[in-house]
Amino acid sequence: MDQAAAVGEAAIANDVEALRSALGEHEKRDRLVAQRGLFAATSARVPQKMYVAVKGDAAATRSELTLREGTRADTNTYFGRFAASFWQRWTAVTAVRLDLTYATGAAAVSLWASDAKGRKRLVVRERVEGSGTLTLEGRLDRFVDGGAMWFEAETDTGDLTIGEVRWTVPAPETLRPAAVVICTFNRADDCAATVGTLATDAEAMADIDAVCVVDQGTDRVQSRPAFAEISATLGRKLVYLTQPNLGGAGGFARGMHEVTSAPGSAHANVILMDDDILCEPETVLRMNAFANMTAKPAIIGAQMLSLSNPQILHVSAEREVLDEIKAGTLTPGAMMGVDLVKKRQEERFDAGWNGWWTCLLPAEIIADCGLPLPLFFQWDDIEYGIRARFAGHPTVTLPNAGVWHADFHLKDYDDWARYFSIRNGLIVSSIYGRFDGTTLAKYLFRKISELIVSMQYGLAATFIQAAEDFLKGPSFLDDGGQEVLGAIRELRSRYPETVARPAVEVGAEADPHTQMDVWKFEPDESREGLVLAKRAVQQFLGRVDGRPVTIPAHYADWWHVSLFSQATVTDASQGAVRVRRRDKQAAIELARQAAKVCWRLRKEAPRMKTAYTEALPRITSRENWTRLFGTEV
Repeated sequence: MDQAAAVGEAAIANDVEALRSALGEHEKRDRLVAQRGLFAATSARVPQKMYVAVKGDAAATRSELTLREGTRADTNTYFGRFAASFWQRWTAVTAVRLDLTYATGAAAVSLWASDAKGRKRLVVRERVEGSGTLTLEGRLDRFVDGGAMWFEAETDTGDLTIGEVRWTVPAPETLRPAAVVICTFNRADDCAATVGTLATDAEAMADIDAVCVVDQGTDRVQSRPAFAEISATLGRKLVYLTQPNLGGAGGFARGMHEVTSAPGSAHANVILMDDDILCEPETVLRMNAFANMTAKPAIIGAQMLSLSNPQILHVSAEREVLDEIKAGTLTPGAMMGVDLVKKRQEERFDAGWNGWWTCLLPAEIIADCGLPLPLFFQWDDIEYGIRARFAGHPTVTLPNAGVWHADFHLKDYDDWARYFSIRNGLIVSSIYGRFDGTTLAKYLFRKISELIVSMQYGLAATFIQAAEDFLKGPSFLDDGGQEVLGAIRELRSRYPETVARPAVEVGAEADPHTQMDVWKFEPDESREGLVLAKRAVQQFLGRVDGRPVTIPAHYADWWHVSLFSQATVTDASQGAVRVRRRDKQAAIELARQAAKVCWRLRKEAPRMKTAYTEALPRITSRENWTRLFGTEV
């Protein structure tokens, strides 16, 4: 380790006591900054139109915008809009104030508003000339169903520079302490970059008392020279903790536990954040400010934006469908996959839960609901949002607070993570859903059958193992999920089609007559069962097409792939392919196992529902988690 890194490591608060002494009272103020007016991202990946749209000639930095003569600037953009509808619905704030500075030139500056259908209305317009400060005010009284506020500026003569744009509201009597928690596992460079982005924005970090990194990996973040530089910037705010790998659930649980164990933390905001996002510090400021003003404590979530195409929204807000073990479906008014430069989120929407790519949990909710379920990976954030909702605590996903995360559609469905998705989905469904054994058994058997006929034998085995482990009961979670990961990887290694291989390597081995096969057919939903039965018979009897084919990922539906005895299927990541081959004996054995486990699920569903529901307080308790952390209460 070089000298700079050694100094940095020494400066990082690497113990629990440092975190527990980090939270403190904030200086009382008259106004609270609800959001800033920014004109550029911290990253060149993000288009400027996510912040401001300009017609004419302009020059922008993150905090200032210079408009040449005859130029118009419009902040009716994702990060430029003030989420008026959400402020009216969830807070007692009755008006918001827009303050900005201007220099030289002459211009008209207007405050605009919209409604749930996107219809614009002018709130106030002022003319400015020379240099000075402008204050505009908008009442939050006509936004219940939707709408936002933003400002526009249009120059007449000369150049005009706008800066120090702040949307403010009357400050609360006391400001809540706040800490950011980032958990990481062998993504040292990504984690250092995320923390580094936070560290570059002093104003966004001004009301954040601690940035806690929970490192569960073997490639330590602390070993990076950049992390030493970050520690010098954040000083005693940066706290670094290490522990065994307990998955995302365990990493976030550790941060939640330690922050809410600190003196003065009874009303703290705990902001959970993934290690591999492209971070926007302004999102932290907005979430924290909003949480300080809600009428009662609520979970405040950021939206997920596409890392590969930064102006695309993942979803506005989501809710679960537990009878189908389905994590996310759109809530009314929510949108999915839209281009945020072209489309606005005007309708107010409700959320059932929010992903922990970035999500704020008030300490009062943690005290009431406990810590996460020790699910290791997947569904931990969903379960917590559902648990909080059942306890009377809502989740609010803000439509102008987002971070960029790796796209889910670029992650292949056939991997070890599917085990946790199915097992944990069953656990969450058993606690909060109807958990009708017949309905779930039919659904699961149908899904496994689709995998078998499409020659995804390893994935079918993964589903079966997930259901079998669920039926072992809550005690299976006693180790926090550490051991099962290795077992699932070993199970999947028995099935050759689970291995993703380079396309050029497979192509070199392939029959030169191999051709791509595409089929846009999709069976009517009412006939899917009949089609599945037909494909199963064809696969069993070998009455399938023997031609060597390749199938693109977007055509790799079960009803298509099952027509062949062998198919090279593109991985959803587009980085590799998988070779699927018909194996009658594997199909028969997996079908037998699937029938057995689904029969058990149908019969034992009531008992499992009782077992997991009764175990919930114990396995989410501080005592259980501190045992897993290897620390004392």
